[in-house]
Amino acid sequence: MTEREIEKEIKGIIADVSGFDESEITPEKDFFKDLEIDSVKAIEITVAIEKKFKIAVRDEDVPNITNIKQATELVKKLLERKEEIPARRAKEIRLIDESTIH
Repeated sequence: MTEREIEKEIKGIIADVSGFDESEITPEKDFFKDLEIDSVKAIEITVAIEKKFKIAVRDEDVPNITNIKQATELVKKLLERKEEIPARRAKEIRLIDESTIH
């Protein structure tokens, strides 16, 4: 998934929760100051993002996400980590298999 696709999905989630039109939501707009998102809506947005992308956002990261740009960067990073885990496990399994052949 590209960064642009991630941003588009997040923008849709923010629009649904905040009531703002997607055209009003830019990457730099502050969720709290510009989009009137309170702590309850922030949690709602976080849960929607977690479900959409099948990721887990740490509770301590939530207050640090104040705009779409930051949310997009975090989701991208979490998706990359998620993709690395199966590759790392497959490599570990191959190493174990090779060591048992001898």
